[in-house]
Amino acid sequence: MTALAPDVERFLDYLRVEKRYASGTIVNYARELATLRAHAEALGLSHWRELHAEQLRTLVAREHRRGRESGSLHHLLSACRSFFRWLLREGIVAKDPALDVRAPKLKRKLPQVLDVDEASALVEIPVDTPGAVQDRAMLELFYSSGLRLAELTGLAWRDLDLAEGTVRVLGKGAKTRIVPVGGKAREALAALCEQDSPQPEDPVFRGRNGAPMAPATVRRRIKQWAQSQGVWKRVYPHLLRHSFASHMLESSGDLRAVQELLGHADISTTQIYTHLDFQHLARVYDAAHPRAKRRAK
Repeated sequence: MTALAPDVERFLDYLRVEKRYASGTIVNYARELATLRAHAEALGLSHWRELHAEQLRTLVAREHRRGRESGSLHHLLSACRSFFRWLLREGIVAKDPALDVRAPKLKRKLPQVLDVDEASALVEIPVDTPGAVQDRAMLELFYSSGLRLAELTGLAWRDLDLAEGTVRVLGKGAKTRIVPVGGKAREALAALCEQDSPQPEDPVFRGRNGAPMAPATVRRRIKQWAQSQGVWKRVYPHLLRHSFASHMLESSGDLRAVQELLGHADISTTQIYTHLDFQHLARVYDAAHPRAKRRAK
């Protein structure tokens, strides 16, 4: 282990124990900081206080030349900034070399969404087997409440109140929120509860040996059902969350409410759905307004 490694390990333990970050997030931080550490070691540095902003800019430029996209470089710098903020608080460094380092401008991509008919076609699967009963409840809840994949697989029956129509969700940063559950989802979950006769601590969506369903299994089943139901877009768990948010905002126009439902810490994250809503309005305008149509040549 090099002289730089112990600080990285302590930081990852801090994220794991004190911040309670998800294991996947810890893996991502570890990967980005391994890139940073390798760069510092190649420069012959033996302490993090020896790293300067220009050397960090060199790392970003090198990774960019190697083909890393802007979004990936932003993740690298975000990990570096979090790490150096922690080093500052611990008194290990006197200044943050990442503070003024910028990645190439990020091209913001709008998420794809299902339209209302596609979403309905996807969730309304035939419930003719025990597995289909569970999958119907899973799809309905995803679309009804806009859950993240990790939030859904982490649910236990004690988190659901079907009489009140709510679910208690443990989101990012171990923050809890209460989200409404729609009527169709409540019916599907009630059918699943009747089928499985679970205990309160049992996972809602079970895989092998009664353990929570694995995320990879959820992704596979959603993809299979999309093809079976004739939804030919690339369908994945977060697409249902995007669709939930877009449809809620289109119907209500209440950005703050959608932010609360999604569990976004910053409303700027939610604002991407206003762009989706505007795109929909623009398409309607172009199709309907007599002065918007281009004349045929």
